[in-house]
Amino acid sequence: MKQFRKTVLLSFIIATIFHSNISVAETVYNIQNIRSTITLKTPGNPAIEYPVNFYPATPGNQMFELRAKETIPVSLQQKIEDKHGEKIITLMIKAREDIYFNYSQTLNTGFPHDECLFYLPGFWYRRNLRSPENAPSFHTADSWTVREDRLSAPLSGIFNEKTGNYMTVMRIDDFKYEALTTHKEGEIILSGKTSIGSLGFKNNDGNAVLSFGFPYYETPRSYIRKLTLSPSVQAFQYLEKGESLELVWRFNEGHLANYGDFITETWKYCYDVYAPEELSDTYSTGKMKETLSRYFLQSYVSDKELRYTSGAHIRVDDCLPSAIAEVGFIGRVLLNAFNALEYGEEQKNDLLTGQSRDIFESYLNKGFTTTGFFREYVDFNNPDDETILSIRRQSEGAYAMLLFLQYENNKGSKHPEWEQKIKQILDLILKLQKTDGSFPRKFKDDFSLVDKSGGSTPSATVPLVLGYKYFKDKRYLEGARKSVSFLEKEIISQSDYFSSTLDANCEDKEASYYASVATYYLAMVSKGKEREHYISLCKQSAYFAASWYYVWDVPFARGQMLGDIGLKTRGWGNVSVENNHIDVFIFELAHILNRLSKETGEVRFASLSQVISSSMRQLLPYEGHLCGIAKTGFYPEVVQHTSWDYGKNGKGFYNDIFAPGWTVASLWELLSPGRVENLFGFGK
Repeated sequence: MKQFRKTVLLSFIIATIFHSNISVAETVYNIQNIRSTITLKTPGNPAIEYPVNFYPATPGNQMFELRAKETIPVSLQQKIEDKHGEKIITLMIKAREDIYFNYSQTLNTGFPHDECLFYLPGFWYRRNLRSPENAPSFHTADSWTVREDRLSAPLSGIFNEKTGNYMTVMRIDDFKYEALTTHKEGEIILSGKTSIGSLGFKNNDGNAVLSFGFPYYETPRSYIRKLTLSPSVQAFQYLEKGESLELVWRFNEGHLANYGDFITETWKYCYDVYAPEELSDTYSTGKMKETLSRYFLQSYVSDKELRYTSGAHIRVDDCLPSAIAEVGFIGRVLLNAFNALEYGEEQKNDLLTGQSRDIFESYLNKGFTTTGFFREYVDFNNPDDETILSIRRQSEGAYAMLLFLQYENNKGSKHPEWEQKIKQILDLILKLQKTDGSFPRKFKDDFSLVDKSGGSTPSATVPLVLGYKYFKDKRYLEGARKSVSFLEKEIISQSDYFSSTLDANCEDKEASYYASVATYYLAMVSKGKEREHYISLCKQSAYFAASWYYVWDVPFARGQMLGDIGLKTRGWGNVSVENNHIDVFIFELAHILNRLSKETGEVRFASLSQVISSSMRQLLPYEGHLCGIAKTGFYPEVVQHTSWDYGKNGKGFYNDIFAPGWTVASLWELLSPGRVENLFGFGK
């Protein structure tokens, strides 16, 4: 299978080079457009920057010597090669004396900066203007350079929206090394070797410039935790006298119709170059479910008016239940209740099934507001429920209960009281829908709006489609169609995916995820040209969703737990611009990627699905393999893979508070491919 995938991906690389819009990078990458600098630091003294110029070292201008005006204790040579329609840049650094260095280079694209949109995979889309000014965005500066491990692929791209021309630079390395540091800002000397460089873009006198270098150099600010920008950081690596280092970058340029096509083609290019393989030594589905089911049992809370599995805001070091019962988002109480019920009946585990039915019964009796919405977030240490409701939690609660109702219905069991409650919620959701098809992100029980943004709209599409299938009510189908009409016009066609999550308001992975799921579900209840149209929209949004998932393995330093236990980051998804960590948010997307691959011929989707499915199993906590978690089955959430933390601990560790409610639910759906289609008889 691996050899087959390698062959397929190689054929796609060749097809991309010779048959796509990607052209030979000859017009831009030349020494007239390049500026190079090596910065040397003597410990205890400010670093000194030395601009270096290119001097031909061989006929044909393939090899250059880079020299400073001053005599410096390092030699620099750069080779420029044309290979398969790209420029391959190899820089060789050799120390004449012991040095601490940082090398940087910029390439002027010639594009007017104000005509351009930018791309740093899994971290920067367009101009990040959906993000607040205290996260990386154009609100703070129009020039940014970041460390490579922030990115799902080590690439920086610039797209000229006016002309359709684009250029990218990608770093090539084995990425074996990382080093600890004692500081996070200013000029820092690394404690050892790193493989992590920097990538970004700059505004140089009105021209858009690609920026790259090694080791990392973050400008104008570093992003150290949620909504916290820090001063710039420049790393210096030690090179002993006589020691040498080789660095490689690939440059590509071409022309495409729009930014969405640019993201699509660049993701394909990244995927083909890195060709990530699924892990072969991870746990079976049976082992995964058996272990995760321990979470259902150990997190159960039975002494409140609502029974629930505690999955939100609990401590990593003890995993004791919190007082928070959350229907959707990070708690996923109702979906986990259904998962436990289905698994409990399969395994003939009366304890699991009994708990699940108690949860459903308690929510039926005490789980709704006076208007009829779910009490979506209840903190029993606070006598007043959270007054702000969300289209996302309401939709996820309705989705879970529709799975339960259809599952029971298929066995011949009816729940008329629950049917009435869910039909009421679907009607309330329709009442919230605006004339343009969108849904407000947040609102109150009296329908007054708190956040009118339509970014969470696709989360409502899913229960509306399932509601149509279950209740045979065409109003729900029409509502779903209207919601996707909004998605197509305002989100997918604009390549602007934002504000789907609830704890951030920015560009995020979950927006493209939900757009893919929404359009896929609608395609499943459509026929002919309409179905083809929805599949096309699903494919477009799936490329954006895929761009958030890592195609390479980030290196960790010894002493950073995730590296010590061997975590491979390939297949894990970055979260959002605000929350710069990786997680296992996948739910049904891997299954949809497989279906899209069959329907559209995009073999990369099936390959990515395999990578995701294998890689996300790595941190399964059980006795003797707890992965830094206190209890078996409580799968970790805030996996901090770069120089960023959610409040505690930093790279290579977790935050001290986490939410296993959604991680378990996400993995359970990953491990149950096609379940929804089978329950509801899609395609029959």
